[in-house]
Amino acid sequence: MAAMVAGLLDRSLPRWHCFVQLARLDRPIGIYLLLWPTLWALWLAARGTPSDHNLLIFIAGVFLTRSAGCAMNDYADRHFDGHVKRTQQRPLVTGKVTPKEALIFAGVLFLLAFILVLGTNGLTIALSFAALGLAAAYPFAKRYTYLPQVVLGAAFGWSIPMAYAAQAGALNSQTWLLFIANLLWTVAYDTQYAMVDRDDDVRLGIKSTAILFGDLDNLMIGCCQVFALITLATVGLQLGLSWPFFLSLVVALGAFSYQQWLTRDREREACFKAFLSNHWVGAIIFLGILTCHL
Repeated sequence: MAAMVAGLLDRSLPRWHCFVQLARLDRPIGIYLLLWPTLWALWLAARGTPSDHNLLIFIAGVFLTRSAGCAMNDYADRHFDGHVKRTQQRPLVTGKVTPKEALIFAGVLFLLAFILVLGTNGLTIALSFAALGLAAAYPFAKRYTYLPQVVLGAAFGWSIPMAYAAQAGALNSQTWLLFIANLLWTVAYDTQYAMVDRDDDVRLGIKSTAILFGDLDNLMIGCCQVFALITLATVGLQLGLSWPFFLSLVVALGAFSYQQWLTRDREREACFKAFLSNHWVGAIIFLGILTCHL
């Protein structure tokens, strides 16, 4: 069946796989890292299972906005990616997709995501404009600041107030604590990701927290991880969550400790492996939240 679908696409849309690559659908780690905090927020805002309506909107929105963000990122980095080992085969570098096509593709995906948001409420729609601004700003942040990971954290975390607004109709202190926890976690894992490209980025003049932190990179990552868990624990205490949630935080702490061991020598492959393992951290925490509401 998969071969038949691929063959049909090859005949009707000969370059479909180039846009799959542009959207990074062949590398779904970014979807997971955006999806899990969104699900945290939906379940906590609902104090149980969220509505099917909101669940479908936000899951589809995660796929669309992450894909659009990847296309925007590749457009912004099109003059740099050819000089970085990890990104030399991206479709804008190889010429399989033109810059104009990438912009149109990103615009269509953002438009589809906005249409989805129109199915929620006024507060969520208003918050979506900030989400668009953050998503558009992140790809260019590395030109001007050593803290692009903070911008990414805000962009990835903005699904949290949007989810609260859609499900609960209002924002509260737990909304922003959850947002801060996710921002800290994002800075930690995206610094690990930036450690993979650090030598290339220094040569090209691209800025990142991995460069800013220097030899203190693992210490700063560890601080972000610990404070993220403390902030999540505060959310759990305020909401009166039961022991499975706090157990999930202990397991997450163990995963973070393993990541610290992986990145101790700053080797590219080990840093990338540590980054990828954050998917399981998000999943474990969601499982803890889910179990509390069964």
